[in-house]
Amino acid sequence: MPSVSRCGFGFENAFVVELTRQPKSDPTEILRLRDGLYAVDLVAAALTGLDFFTWLAKKPADKPAICRELQIKERPTDVMLTLFVALGYLQKEHDLFSLTDLAREFLAADSPWYLGPYYAAMKDRPVCKDMLAVLRTGKPANWGSFKDEQEWAKAMEREEFAKQFTAAMDCRGAYLGPAMARRLNLAKVRHVLDIAGGSGVYACALVAAHPHLSATVLEKPPVDQIARITIAKRGYARRISISVGDMFADAFPADCDAHLFSNVLHDWDEPLVRKLLTKSFGSLPPGGLLVIHDAHINAEKTGPLPVAAYSALLMNICEGKCYSISEMSGYLSDAGFEKGEYFPTAADRSVITARKKP
Repeated sequence: MPSVSRCGFGFENAFVVELTRQPKSDPTEILRLRDGLYAVDLVAAALTGLDFFTWLAKKPADKPAICRELQIKERPTDVMLTLFVALGYLQKEHDLFSLTDLAREFLAADSPWYLGPYYAAMKDRPVCKDMLAVLRTGKPANWGSFKDEQEWAKAMEREEFAKQFTAAMDCRGAYLGPAMARRLNLAKVRHVLDIAGGSGVYACALVAAHPHLSATVLEKPPVDQIARITIAKRGYARRISISVGDMFADAFPADCDAHLFSNVLHDWDEPLVRKLLTKSFGSLPPGGLLVIHDAHINAEKTGPLPVAAYSALLMNICEGKCYSISEMSGYLSDAGFEKGEYFPTAADRSVITARKKP
């Protein structure tokens, strides 16, 4: 059995596991259940709130026309269309979306096999109602659709919520982090900056897998204190430092030849993602490495389905989504980076790397 210890600051029910060990089984399906939780509410909102499939059955349309005619915003519409293509409800040709036979027969109201009434009872579910509001406003809902809760970014400023949320991300990272670390070639990297690194689990996984590495975790209060404690509990306090700051407002710590965004960029809309990538490019030394570890939609934006379903959750709770490989490649190029690698890691996550020209 691996050595374990209990960790404070909201981690009372979490074990700190040795990050060089691998479990015998694969938790992907367990993670997919939670990640895809909101996809059904997005389908229900489109059916009961927009009658989307009946509308699209009349004439194929591109994304701008769909947004304009249905009065819904671009970001959540993009997530919705990607999910429906991945589910086999829509097909896309020359930027025009149209119904597949499956959707035409079962999701359009003029079909004798229309299943809309089967979903009608869902329209008053809090998450379903919030999905419709997010589509119409583009703004994230309150966390968990609780009336007395704030949206995620604001809620993270409260210590109690930050403890709970960071614990959730930490336990997932104990599996995802080592899988990422095993795939990365960091032989020429000396010091990694883990930007918005949460508990520090990904920085810990990197230094555990690569003994020559040191790292810095950039986090703002109150998460910086959580990171400080969990990194110490894992035994990496001598190799991983904490830098307190806001990744948007404050300068990135110097003397780092690699930057890591692990499950970070999906929380933010395109302008802020571009801002962070441009800031990373400006901060890295010549030849510096950028690593983006996240759940990515494929270049064609047709799936994979588990990532498209996860994007529905992100669309609801934060300002972002799961970005496609082609979108992220374009942002990186625009920021000045040279193209690197793409490879899958574990549980529907993957890595995109890029370099600043030497």
